[in-house]
Amino acid sequence: MDLSNAIKIAKDVRKNVYSPYGKYYVGAALMAKSGKIYSGCNIENHGIMSVCAERVAFLKAISEGEHDFEYIVVCGGPDIGILEECLPCGYCRQFMSEFVSSDFKIYGLLSDDTVSTYSISDLLPHSFSLMK
Repeated sequence: MDLSNAIKIAKDVRKNVYSPYGKYYVGAALMAKSGKIYSGCNIENHGIMSVCAERVAFLKAISEGEHDFEYIVVCGGPDIGILEECLPCGYCRQFMSEFVSSDFKIYGLLSDDTVSTYSISDLLPHSFSLMK
């Protein structure tokens, strides 16, 4: 499986982040089984309802009729030029579990372009839903 296009998209979408408070820049690229990639970046606000990059990507895909997903690439760091392993938060893990199978892959990207690989069940072994 060639992740290079999804990695590029996840890196590129970080420039659209709105993070005046946390100053942390996250990009995500969600690969649908249809072959289409949906991007997302984190969007903060001064309240408590900020939205993570992963959920933005899923919401865009689902709102456009996609319901079958292969994997997601997530990358983030404290500056556009810095990447560190950035995995989905607990809220995102639970959210994603509603829409994916237990072997759904989550790829993290490090600054040296090393890719870490996890399944959703690795990161959320006891979800509140029955994964597909």
